[in-house]
Amino acid sequence: MALILSPQRDTDDGASAGSDPMADIVAASDRSLLVVFGNTLSLENHHRVMDLWRALEHSPLAGVTSISPACASVLVRYDPLRVTAQRLETRLRETIRVNVDAPGGALVSPRRMEIPVCYEEKCAPDLAEVARESGVSEVEVIRLHGEPTYRVYFLGFAPGFAYLGDVDERIAAPRRATPRATVAAGAVGIAGRQTGIYPRRMPGGWRLIGQCPLPLLETTPDGGIRTLLEPGDTVTFVPISWAQFESLVKP
Repeated sequence: MALILSPQRDTDDGASAGSDPMADIVAASDRSLLVVFGNTLSLENHHRVMDLWRALEHSPLAGVTSISPACASVLVRYDPLRVTAQRLETRLRETIRVNVDAPGGALVSPRRMEIPVCYEEKCAPDLAEVARESGVSEVEVIRLHGEPTYRVYFLGFAPGFAYLGDVDERIAAPRRATPRATVAAGAVGIAGRQTGIYPRRMPGGWRLIGQCPLPLLETTPDGGIRTLLEPGDTVTFVPISWAQFESLVKP
């Protein structure tokens, strides 16, 4: 099972290039500014975040040390010895005017990726419970989970943990009342209208309905970490058997 990457920008999500993406810019600390596009998780806000993030990655601003996109905001860290907060805010607003307000969208098209998932019982300890609470069969839960094309809204909680939406409301499920002390790497879970893949073995409280055999994190030659999924990616899940799962797990 290979990852499928397709550099096509989806334009049918209802986001309007003519809408007003006015941002609030507030001080998050003495070394960071937070650019806020809204307080809801939506494709419109997501596109604004991606447009700004990619613009700043493509044309870095002087004094900026790191950029962290979230669901409806972008955290911009800076060196106060190189640029003042006021000067940086002015440059950020100009970047937003040119790259977010202007028609045309993001500078880089999102990747479209297929991720294999095994939904068999040994990989899905909460599948039966989610089916029972949703009032549908386990087969239907698998179909409803695998049918949509998801958006990677942002990475958080742990390195490489991607928050994907939106899960079909018929199988949306709350987090477990008591989180598990250990969740396996690759476990696929549901929490509300979001789904995600645990990038490594760790504690967690999402409802687990499957498992992905692919590594979500890789160490780069320089000692850094590369994540399989990135904000802005679109993802579809492809059901696989346990035998296929075992064949895809790296030794």
